[in-house]
Order: sequence, then C-alpha cells, then structure tokens
Amino acid sequence: MRSVVDKVDVIVIGAGASGLMCAATAGYRGKSVLVLDHANKAGKKILMSGGGRCNFTNMDTAPKHFLSDNAHFCISALRRYSPQAFVDLVDRHGLDYVEKTPGQLFCEHSAKDLLDVLLTELEWSGAELKLNTKIHHLDFQNGHTLVKTNQGDFQCESLVVATGGLSIPTLGATSFGYDIAKQVGHHVLATRASLVPITVQPERKAQLSTLSGIACDISAAANGEVFREPMLFTHRGVSGPAILQITNYWQPGEVLSIDIAPNLTLVDLMAVRHSTPKKSFESLLSNSLPKRLVELIKEEFTWLSERSAQTSNEQIERLHHYLKHFDIQPNGTEGYRTAEVTLGGINTKEISSKTFESQKQNGLYFIGEVLDVTGWLGGYNFQWAWASGYCAGQYV
Repeated sequence: MRSVVDKVDVIVIGAGASGLMCAATAGYRGKSVLVLDHANKAGKKILMSGGGRCNFTNMDTAPKHFLSDNAHFCISALRRYSPQAFVDLVDRHGLDYVEKTPGQLFCEHSAKDLLDVLLTELEWSGAELKLNTKIHHLDFQNGHTLVKTNQGDFQCESLVVATGGLSIPTLGATSFGYDIAKQVGHHVLATRASLVPITVQPERKAQLSTLSGIACDISAAANGEVFREPMLFTHRGVSGPAILQITNYWQPGEVLSIDIAPNLTLVDLMAVRHSTPKKSFESLLSNSLPKRLVELIKEEFTWLSERSAQTSNEQIERLHHYLKHFDIQPNGTEGYRTAEVTLGGINTKEISSKTFESQKQNGLYFIGEVLDVTGWLGGYNFQWAWASGYCAGQYV
C-alpha cells in the first residue's frame, strides 16, 4: 500500500490505446506518470479489435476520415503524429504486421503483440500501471488534482482522461470520462453507438434469415455519404464494412439507401434482351450475387428464370429499382453492445487542439474516444488514439 497521498507529475485514467501512448510519451520526457484503470487487464479493446488482430492504423489517414462538430480540431494532432510515426515505433520492437487492404495495417499474429509493444514502451518510459483501481472522487485544487481511489489517494499536477466512450460495456466501458467533463463545466455532445450492425424490422428479419452468413458487395448511402464495400447478412439484420461505415452518418428513422448490384445499370439490364435473348436474368444476377440472395429476389420476380427476350421494359425497370433500392427495413442498431466506437462526446471547442488541455480546468486533459472525434472504420480511430495521446503527452 502506498503512502497516504502519493504525489506524481501525471495521472492518466484509462489504460487503453490513447492512455498508454500518452503515459509513455510523458514518461520519456522525465515526468513521473501513473496510469490507473478499473479493469483487471490493460488494453482490452485493443485485444479484441480487428478479430483479435487489431487494425492499428491506416496509412491514408486524413482529417476527412473523421466526424466532429468541430471539424478542424483533429487536424493539428494528425499532422504532428502520423501513421508512419506509429509504424516506426512498432518497427523498433519488431512487430509483425500485414496490409490487408490498401492502407490498413493489422498485426500478423495477434493484437497481444501490439499490446506488448505498448506495455514495453510504458515500462521503458518509467511510467507505472495500476489496475483494478476504482476512482471514488476527484478534487480539483489550486495547481493540482487529488484522486481518491480504492488503492489509496494520489496527487498530480496533470490529470489525463483517456477513458474512451460507451462502446462494448462488457469490456468495462462507462460514462466516467463524460462525468468528469461535466463536473468542471464541459458540454458533452449527444452520444450514440456507431460503426455498428443494423437490425431490421421483425417481418423483414424473418425473410432475410435465410441469408444469414452470406455477403455481397453493395453501395450504402445516407445523408450524402456513400460507401461501396461488402455487406454481411446476420441473423439480426445486416453488418459488414459498408453497413458499419454508414452508421457514422445514418440514424434510425432516416433514409438508408442500399444498392445490392452497384455494377449493373438500367442500360445494362435492358441490353441483356438483345445481347443474350435466350439467357435469363436469374443467370445474369447469379454472376454477381450469392445464390441464396438470387432465390430471395425470385420470390418477388417470378419471371427471373424466363428467357430475357420475353421480359418487358416495365418488368426490367421494376427489377432495377428493387436492386438499387434494396429495402432491408432497418429498425435500429445493435447499440453499444457491439459498436466499435461512440459518436459524439466532449465538445472539442472547449479543448486545446495543441495540448488537449481543458479550457475549463487547468491541468485537466482529455484524449482519445471520449472526445467528440470519431473516425471511419479501417484503423482511423486507433490513429486518433495514438496522435491525441502523443500530443497531450508532450505537454502534461
């Protein structure tokens, strides 16, 4: 057990991606740093992300890949700590990684390898990690903060909140970071689950249940944003990269447009009658869509198996509209239970984009997902964690 009040330069609340990065950065500057986390293990979200292999950055990261009520806020940090800077860091540790799709880097073996790199950096920097630590009270005093916990009381000059959002509560996500912000007068913008699967209406769910487990390339559009990537049918609705991406822009009750045949135009469909009059539209669709999905479409268009020469313009136009406006009858999302990120958060207009210090309370810093900065799917949110953690670590 520590002394009654243990004094350190910096306390970081949260042993996730941004917190570990910030702590090591500050430690290397000669600061005495203590990382506190209520969980029994550091980096739990790192370990489960990317199917256990963690898509830890995207080499194409740019401000356009982030959503925020204050669009310019992320620019400074992303410029000061690039994806290449993080790659250089993991290269020094010999981390094996692969580029799955252009720009997206994953651990080759396991996300544990990446967490080991971060914990090694923490150790080398001289920072200390204390798990199973529940914070009872924060007392902001003149020039320092008193942190009262179940493991004793600690005092610091700089307090960094790196508690993340509300996503995946089974990993320990809570509203604690937002509560701290509100305690000192910050505004917390409305939050919602994002990068999350979509659920469908009960009747449509029964119809689509036969498709569970199959995927197809689609174009998903909402509020002026379009993503052309795979969609996966699930037993509750739809998921996959295209769906997760669009949930950053779509909300229940709004229009969601899904094109399940983005390569087929009305002109293409009309031309089939002349180029291959003896072939059926079923045959054409089977070239680009899973067989079970084609079978579902046949329930709506019983003439699909007939020779294309026998079809009318009206029939083809109806088929085209069906493909281009595939109605999954969205109901909502699976919520924070499976969401990769939390959209919204602490208003960044009240945070320094250079130092990440609160404009409401001296010596208080906010980094990572707790802020109103949300990236696209594909490693962008981890790059934000590294960049915001590194930049704050330079100033605490």
